[in-house]
Amino acid sequence: MEKESVLRVPAWLESMDVVLSFVSLLLDKNGCSPKARIQLRIAVEELYVNVAHYAYPEEEGWFEIRGLVEDGVATFTLTDGGSPFDPLAKPDPDTLLSGEERGIGGLGIYMVKSMADEVKYEYSGGLNRLTLRKKL
Repeated sequence: MEKESVLRVPAWLESMDVVLSFVSLLLDKNGCSPKARIQLRIAVEELYVNVAHYAYPEEEGWFEIRGLVEDGVATFTLTDGGSPFDPLAKPDPDTLLSGEERGIGGLGIYMVKSMADEVKYEYSGGLNRLTLRKKL
């Protein structure tokens, strides 16, 4: 059984390079394809930026990412203690509409869902937890 890797950083935009390096290192160590590597990095970046911008409106916070590659599947679990927010609750945007017709918001999580094989959200014990899975 593979060992899970864990990284915890302040939820600041300045920590993004450390988070993306963590993702890349784990994927590269496990022979990930370039396409899956790019998709997972983009997905984690999108989710991390949302946490850094919105999860802690009144205080400084933290962000934790756990990563595991097992049986050719990468699993990343992103956790924060910020305001409860389920990014999967909003319906997918109609990508056939123009930007003006569609309105602001929703494209980032739509992109995340299209790049991962599975995206799951839960809020428990005062924590937001979003899990991404992708076959490598």
